[in-house]
Amino acid sequence: MKEPKAAVIMGSDSDFETMKACIRTLKKFGIAVEAHVISAHRTPERAEEFAKNARTNGFDVIIAAAGKAAHLAGVIAAYTTLPVIGVPMKSSTLDGLDSLLSVVQMPSGIPVATVAIGGAENAGILAAEILSLKYDVQAEKLLGFKKELAEKTAKKDADLQKEVAEL
Repeated sequence: MKEPKAAVIMGSDSDFETMKACIRTLKKFGIAVEAHVISAHRTPERAEEFAKNARTNGFDVIIAAAGKAAHLAGVIAAYTTLPVIGVPMKSSTLDGLDSLLSVVQMPSGIPVATVAIGGAENAGILAAEILSLKYDVQAEKLLGFKKELAEKTAKKDADLQKEVAEL
């Protein structure tokens, strides 16, 4: 079976700093990743071509990050049957609310999963969860990840109980 593969598409290179967390997360889960700057508005033909050929090019999921009007995830979703995860970026005076609303308000028939404003890490985790339906190794890695989260939370609670007792 082939290796799971995700595309991380950013509307601008200014999104890269935030999206590094997504790329790191994908790699942590053993998912091959390609990252590109493709603009829904400045390079619409490139966005169309990328989306139409994504499955043929071996991608399993596409993560699209964009700010302001944030049409990138929707444009990509319009041209592919692969799952698309939108990451609204905080990039304007509206603190990303404009981006969030652009990504979540997709018309019927063109779904885009959406994470929080700047939620790059969660986009990577959601991609791993989607891919766990096809790749058993992702399911195993996710179980380990969830176990680590629970252990970290239990430790934080134990530390808090000590502090409370000392008050």
